[in-house]
Amino acid sequence: MNGKNQVGRHGLPRRALVAMALAAINFGALAQDLKQDHREFEATLYAPYAGDTQGSRSFTLDFSYPFVESAQDIFWRLELLDARGNTVQRWHGIERLTDAPRKVNIDWAARSADPSLADGVYTVRMVATAKPTTDTGGDTSAEGVDAVLAAADDAEEQKWDIVVGEPSVAAMPSAATLAAPLPEPNASPRLRAAMAMATATTQPAYTVYFGNLHSQTNHSDGGGNLASCSGAQNPQAGTAGGPAEAFAYAKNRGLDFLMASEHNHMYDGSDGTNTGADAVRARALYQSGLKAAVDFNAANPNFLGIYGLEWGVINNGGHMNIFNTPELLEWEYNSSGELIGDTFTAKGDYAGLYTLMAKRGWVGQFNHPASSGQFLVNGKALGYTADGDTAMALCEVLNTSAFSVNTTETETGRSSYEGACQKALEAGFHVAFSTDQDNHCANWGASYTNRTGILIPTGTPFTNASFIEAIKARRVFATMDKASQLILTSKGNGATVGETHMMGERFTNYGSLSLTANYSNTNGKSASTVTFYEGVPGRNGTVTVLGTGASQAFTPALGEHFYYAKVTQNDGNILWSAPIWVTQVAGAGDLIIPTVSASVSGSSGNITLSANASDDKGVTLVEFYVDGNLIAGTDVTPYTATLDSTKLSNGSHSLVAWAYDAANNIGKSSPVTFTISNTIIDLVPPVVSASVTGSAGRITLNATATDNVGVTKVEFYVDGSLVGSSTTAPYTLAYDSTLLTNGSHSLVTKAYDAANNIGSSSAFAFTIDNTAGTPAPRPAHLVISQIYGAGGNAGASLRNDYIEIFNPTSAPVSLSGLSVQYASSTGTSWSNTTALPAKTLQPGQYFLVAEFSNGAIGSALPTADATGTINLSGTAGKVALVNGTTALPAAATPTSTNVIDWVAFGTGSSPAEGGVPTATLSPTTAAFRTNECVDTDNNGADFTVQAAAPRNTSTPLHSCITNVTASFEVTSVGPVYNRTTQKFSVTYTLTNKTAAAISGPVNVEFAGLTSGVSIDNASGTHNGAQYVTFANGALAPGQTATVTVIFSNPSKGPIGYNAIIYSGTL
Repeated sequence: MNGKNQVGRHGLPRRALVAMALAAINFGALAQDLKQDHREFEATLYAPYAGDTQGSRSFTLDFSYPFVESAQDIFWRLELLDARGNTVQRWHGIERLTDAPRKVNIDWAARSADPSLADGVYTVRMVATAKPTTDTGGDTSAEGVDAVLAAADDAEEQKWDIVVGEPSVAAMPSAATLAAPLPEPNASPRLRAAMAMATATTQPAYTVYFGNLHSQTNHSDGGGNLASCSGAQNPQAGTAGGPAEAFAYAKNRGLDFLMASEHNHMYDGSDGTNTGADAVRARALYQSGLKAAVDFNAANPNFLGIYGLEWGVINNGGHMNIFNTPELLEWEYNSSGELIGDTFTAKGDYAGLYTLMAKRGWVGQFNHPASSGQFLVNGKALGYTADGDTAMALCEVLNTSAFSVNTTETETGRSSYEGACQKALEAGFHVAFSTDQDNHCANWGASYTNRTGILIPTGTPFTNASFIEAIKARRVFATMDKASQLILTSKGNGATVGETHMMGERFTNYGSLSLTANYSNTNGKSASTVTFYEGVPGRNGTVTVLGTGASQAFTPALGEHFYYAKVTQNDGNILWSAPIWVTQVAGAGDLIIPTVSASVSGSSGNITLSANASDDKGVTLVEFYVDGNLIAGTDVTPYTATLDSTKLSNGSHSLVAWAYDAANNIGKSSPVTFTISNTIIDLVPPVVSASVTGSAGRITLNATATDNVGVTKVEFYVDGSLVGSSTTAPYTLAYDSTLLTNGSHSLVTKAYDAANNIGSSSAFAFTIDNTAGTPAPRPAHLVISQIYGAGGNAGASLRNDYIEIFNPTSAPVSLSGLSVQYASSTGTSWSNTTALPAKTLQPGQYFLVAEFSNGAIGSALPTADATGTINLSGTAGKVALVNGTTALPAAATPTSTNVIDWVAFGTGSSPAEGGVPTATLSPTTAAFRTNECVDTDNNGADFTVQAAAPRNTSTPLHSCITNVTASFEVTSVGPVYNRTTQKFSVTYTLTNKTAAAISGPVNVEFAGLTSGVSIDNASGTHNGAQYVTFANGALAPGQTATVTVIFSNPSKGPIGYNAIIYSGTL
């Protein structure tokens, strides 16, 4: 989806078009979601490159503020600058903006007013900001407008070059000797390579492929019919087609490739969160898109269809493409607690996403980036991480209007993001420039002539693999003219001939360096201006102009640099090369870089940054960079620096040490991740709301809770009484509604944070209407695992009826004082009982109770562990496992709190646990608990009917608990000390790093916990150690579970333990 400064159809800003589309279709909740995501001031500038014979032309300023809640005054300034940055002319004003966009047209007379105006290239720069209107209005003087703009930290800026007089022509070496030149626009892609080989004296090293890496189809909010499209489509409602139709359209329009970049959070059919979404369908839709690309590419070998994700949201987020993920990445859950995707990725957690992408080899692109408020890492816009540098390869430098319906490649609505891309480069990202169209309407790649150029080694097939390899190598350039190409090359180490470095490369240089911009165009256009830019990765400074002209020869300062070329054609279209990254060293005498490693001591207060560094000639300086920012430097061994960690946010950070030698060779350590956990004085309570799903039987209590630091626990109060709690989002609690009377009740939820601040929800009213109640399940309890009732009957396979019991818990359970009891299928009497002996059932052990025999037909049972005389029905009945030997009170449903488990078998049995009995039994079949380790309190779901096969205490143990420690990656934040409670809290996150789902519950046992330390919110004990349940259900591959553990630590000393992760009920 497009970002700031996009102009749509009829010149209206994109978000205003979204607003009008929503007003027309009135999608209710969807409109509210869009309102939150698209309320943002936008200002765009259209400046024609050339004017009339006197240079005269009109500039157009467009202002909009979708969903704004009050009138705004737009303070704006427009300046005309000469080549040296001097102001030639300026305009300014204040526009009142309410719900409709505003347009300002400024006529510039040029030489008609100033005949002395020199030929050349000028820059038109607009700056604008929005402020709520006041009764007195704003100061309309130049000084008044300038003061408001100077004070605004969110002002919009757009600038474009224009020309007065005949554009100059810069002599430039041709790019055709390096990559295959382009044919006429209507020529086929393959003709391009043929022409290259026919016209070049030697075969070029690369073939250029042109396409669009940013578009949407009806898999998200694209695919709008051109006859009616004016904004984002309702997700999955676009009538013009999906990825296959988009690929076909783009191919027919002469593109070599197209990416369908679908919004990751719209696979639920909603721009918000659709709690009724079918998670299986969402995942299948994403897989269908991947398959559509594979199928289209197989049928069209001269074209590459790419299917992937546009991840994130604009407001307080940032959109980014992921080109090669086979998984649907999501943060939304439906009402059943299912992730509406394959892999969980936290909304807004760009550092975490970068790490996931780096681990899995995925590459991405910053889409229409803003210089502030987007791609935040540790609160810093476009914040750098080493994983982010690995994952992010491209940055959109220009986009055309996202909602254009232009099909003649003449769209005038477009915005530049060069400033934000420069910020990313200065932060340390190694990104190349791209330019795309963000098509939401069905004109995929046809709104303008802009393209992203990809260089593939000549002779290498253009496939997904070669495409990703080229992206990772940054062999990419951006062009507003599909008939042009720009390739930056360099020669170094003082040489003027010899090895040539290609744009995208990173290399070490000594002595002089030469840069050459190689340009060509097949439609007779020429380069008017060529500008080289330079910057320093990791400096977080300002990119500057190195020089102009087709080439530059100079000696860089020692250290790290990046350079790129920018060409403006004589028609105003612009090209951007990929950068070259250079490490400049002192000379050829010493090219051996120092070796350095880094470490951190401490996690709060003053921490120590340390480095071990060595060099064959000696280390002269060591510098410490935290999160890409220089913290300190030292030339004294041991190399250490002290840092006040309160200047960092709590959480994970990265340290890299740089070591220099006398020749200024630079060695960099591998990034070291460390965690800061300072005591936070938090007085802000969580915000929480409540809801209830269901009105009978097993219902679900729900809470939505957020906090400025983090929610540690949610408690559920029904009619004022605490009935349970949850420590993991989504916060839900299964509850037996038969414990309540029929009628109205209320739910209040309370949310806690680590500082023990408490937020309470409003009371949520709900109604219970049970016709047949069901007792609540008890965790970690014995279960009935098998029932057979045809013993000795005609055709029976076994001679006795039997009831089988199983221990799924992690502890031995005594059977002393327990009994099994029986009632007919619809009966109310439970007088048929068998008392169990005082035996102990081990974890994973079966127990066989032999009951009545109707004769000698059938085989004998295995040795029974207990015997009784209950005459079970051979087809249907009810069996209960009871804590006690006294018959249950007469009732169709065994509602006594002494009931441990009960099963209604046979379709004629009523009522049944969960409302559904098992299937009907036969003389040869028994009711089997399908998974002895799981009791969902639904007989129909928990049991299957199959051939009778009784098991006793001699049967091999079936453990329900598995040590899965090696299957998880564990990260933690903390400990945080709460002065009020005098407790320590640590927030742990478990991530399933395997390719298979891990069954729940998932528990962490804190074995060997430091003496005197205890866990306040422990779920129980296992093997004598406290444990905490992190997830009650299964965790899919890549899925995470987060819990904050509260430690009582009177000594306030270090907390030690050995974390063991178990799957199963402890």
